[in-house]
Amino acid sequence: MNKGLTSTEAADRLGISTARVRRLVLDGRLRAEKFGRDLVIYEADLESFERLKGGRPPKSLPTTQKRATGQIRASNGGATGAAKATKKGSKK
Repeated sequence: MNKGLTSTEAADRLGISTARVRRLVLDGRLRAEKFGRDLVIYEADLESFERLKGGRPPKSLPTTQKRATGQIRASNGGATGAAKATKKGSKK
């Protein structure tokens, strides 16, 4: 028989808060049954949820790292700080 877990036990296994477990159940992403006022999550349902790839996609490199690796250019056309200061100082 499939062992039933409380939302606290499921949260501990997933490494998330019990509030997040409840939100996953309400959103329909994690199956659970109501038993009185408690949620019961079966191990098989928890294991199938663990197999799903979820969450946010990984962040791309920050802009400063993209500039350092040459993936993007500075917005001023590639001028350095010293060149910009010279341009500003010379008025005709």
